[in-house]
Amino acid sequence: MSKKCIAPKKLTTFWGYFFMNKKKKHSFEFKQSCVKQMDEHYRSAKSLGRELGITYSLLDTRHRIYKYHGYAGLLPKKGKRIFSPSFKLSVLSAIREESLSLKEARLRFDLFSYVHIINWQKRLDEFGPAGLEPQAKGRQPMTKKANQQIKRKARKTNKPLTREEEFLQ
Repeated sequence: MSKKCIAPKKLTTFWGYFFMNKKKKHSFEFKQSCVKQMDEHYRSAKSLGRELGITYSLLDTRHRIYKYHGYAGLLPKKGKRIFSPSFKLSVLSAIREESLSLKEARLRFDLFSYVHIINWQKRLDEFGPAGLEPQAKGRQPMTKKANQQIKRKARKTNKPLTREEEFLQ
């Protein structure tokens, strides 16, 4: 008898209703056992997904990643990846020259989502190759001049300070 893979399910209660958490993280061993069942035991993604309570498209995607990259493709990705403009151009040119679909390009270049490719294409069309340069994100750091302007201004009057004003200084 084959070993079943058991999906970890986390339930959250809210006003008496049960909702599945939006983003479930499965362990490497769980992904590996699911792929083995699909590969060695000829299980379909739909039947396995129905049994485990997972969408079949997720299982199908993981199986494709396994076929293309092996078990290394199933390992969790650590940290945020920043892609160079030359890499982005090579992805876009491979799609154009080899008539790759977004799914095929995503698998081939080991991208998390095909949305990256769509955004790169939009920026390339709108701004040219300069649009693929990495952009600074978040709040800009304050300059020294702005820091100096924030400091308290000197008093303009010669009146004696009140107790509150003395305490504040």
